[in-house]
Amino acid sequence: MRLIPVARAASLLFCLASLGGCSSGSPEVVTSGPHETPLPQGEAYIPPAIVSGAADSVAPRPGSPGALYRYRFKQVAPSSERFTFQDRELSFYFRPTPAALFVQVENRQDRPTWIDWERSTFDGPLGHTGKVAHATTRFPDRFRPQTQTQIPGLQRYSDYLFPIDYLVDSGSSDEQLHRPLLPEDHAAPQYQDRQFGVNLVFLIEGQPRSYSFRYQVASVLPK
Repeated sequence: MRLIPVARAASLLFCLASLGGCSSGSPEVVTSGPHETPLPQGEAYIPPAIVSGAADSVAPRPGSPGALYRYRFKQVAPSSERFTFQDRELSFYFRPTPAALFVQVENRQDRPTWIDWERSTFDGPLGHTGKVAHATTRFPDRFRPQTQTQIPGLQRYSDYLFPIDYLVDSGSSDEQLHRPLLPEDHAAPQYQDRQFGVNLVFLIEGQPRSYSFRYQVASVLPK
């Protein structure tokens, strides 16, 4: 985990106090203290409330190193113990994490399909529904049309998703800074049983088709 120096982040933190592409490791984080200090040794470390991008993980329990709490999720709609869904056109695999919702989509047909980001929405854990952000979305894109993403025939596409309102102004940097989807500090227990989800719209043979997925925080446990 690489800390972003406070001097560099100071101009970023005035707008907020709180998923870069998919890769192994953990999200980069922005420190919020008045001085840059090393991570504490032998004591609890609370992950900062702003992350850079969102790094996927193959760990059985996703989350940031040093998080005070760990989450367990379940897919409630459509119900699936393996976080999967497929039909004749597409196959989905999801991985919810505190930073973002990771998704892999496979186009099962031998012709291209498109993700229509402008029609897609994210239902946040606090009940707000708004536009969805993904790996290439930046702060200025909040009020701009997002380009559709093509998935060629018989190909897979991986990305991560979160509410576009969670984006944080990164100043002159091209970094994607945003609040995590769920906190990992002392506020985490308040998210027990909360639900969030995504409504993805695809253009299949020129016709829009909506796919909705919903997740529940099954448990929040201290580490």
